Amino acid sequence: MDSLITAAARALAAGDPLGALNRVALRQDAPALALRGIAMAQLGDLDRAKALVRSAVRAFGPRDPVARARCTVALAEIALASRDLSGPTEALTAARATLERHGDRANAMHARHLEARHLLLIGRPDQAEDLLAGLDPALLPPAVRTAHELVMAGIAIRRLRIAPARAAIAQAQRSARLAGIAALEAEVERAARVLDTPAARLVAPGGGRPLLLEEVERLLTSDALIIDGCRHAVRAPHRVIPLATRPVLFALARALGEAWPADVPRDVLIARAFGARHADESHRARLRVEVGRLRAVLQPLASISATERGFLLTPLKADAVVVLARPVDERHGAMLALLADGEAWSSSALALALGTSQRSVQRALDALAAAGRVRPFGQARARRWMAVAAVPEIATTLLLPVPLPGG
Repeated sequence: MDSLITAAARALAAGDPLGALNRVALRQDAPALALRGIAMAQLGDLDRAKALVRSAVRAFGPRDPVARARCTVALAEIALASRDLSGPTEALTAARATLERHGDRANAMHARHLEARHLLLIGRPDQAEDLLAGLDPALLPPAVRTAHELVMAGIAIRRLRIAPARAAIAQAQRSARLAGIAALEAEVERAARVLDTPAARLVAPGGGRPLLLEEVERLLTSDALIIDGCRHAVRAPHRVIPLATRPVLFALARALGEAWPADVPRDVLIARAFGARHADESHRARLRVEVGRLRAVLQPLASISATERGFLLTPLKADAVVVLARPVDERHGAMLALLADGEAWSSSALALALGTSQRSVQRALDALAAAGRVRPFGQARARRWMAVAAVPEIATTLLLPVPLPGG
């Protein structure tokens, strides 16, 4: 490897993409193409970065498996940055194995952490933790150690274990300072802010208030009966009843929970569950059927009794009923919350993160675009979406399809 390539690689490792480009910008050999691609990725031009790294893969050819594996890892990182989460991960796993066989431990560890970050983004913290099991972060270089601690913090946050998450982020801050890479330090600071931004909203008859992750953690371990609007479930200590696939039942449960300890008029329940402005006898008959179904589903946790004007929810063992809602409680609030991270998301990545179909996501994006809340750029498979309207700074943890404690 010549001196310019070595100097450019060192500049990239130190977070100086412009310094790297100054050395290899006009070269077309395989190592220079790879380094130029990584530099463009660090500068944010992900499409150009992807094209350059793919050109490097072709230029290296099959006789240089280590270089090709490193390029595959770089492509995986670019895909992660551009929120392209739907592609196969087998190539990254194979590249990691190649790097491990050839003794390139640092890049193999980097590949392992990219796999873990991908698993975390699509809501699989258990698999991410298994992937990193047995690693001693003290033996890793500072930059890789920072990535390790960020993933461990993300796993803890997904499980609402906030004290371990704060400890991991504090360690990540120390490692990032040792690495001396400004972009890495900024990433850690963004992760730290998640712990101090609203993650949910407590709904009460007199109004609501935002909740931090630590407050949500305490609430979910309390003795209250929780109508969880973040995961569409009804929770009590040691028992969770999921209603994500039964929206009518959840709408009824939420309306009853918001009014507790009072009852809810039948016309209000009909409007909340069926969207009917004017109730007739067919709506009332349907309401009786759906309330009967909800009564059977909630039997282990609560009873539902008829009153003169409507229905009343009564917890069996809990001393209170609490309604937990999304911090942005509008029709497409979950999607707006994900787009609030400032990254450009593909519709397939949004579908994976939200646990819904890509067609449903596309309809929602079209509606938000018509309202001026999001904007697309790119065409066909390269199309990405970003938020354009101001979205409150919120934590998206509770929007991802991961079971919370008690699930």
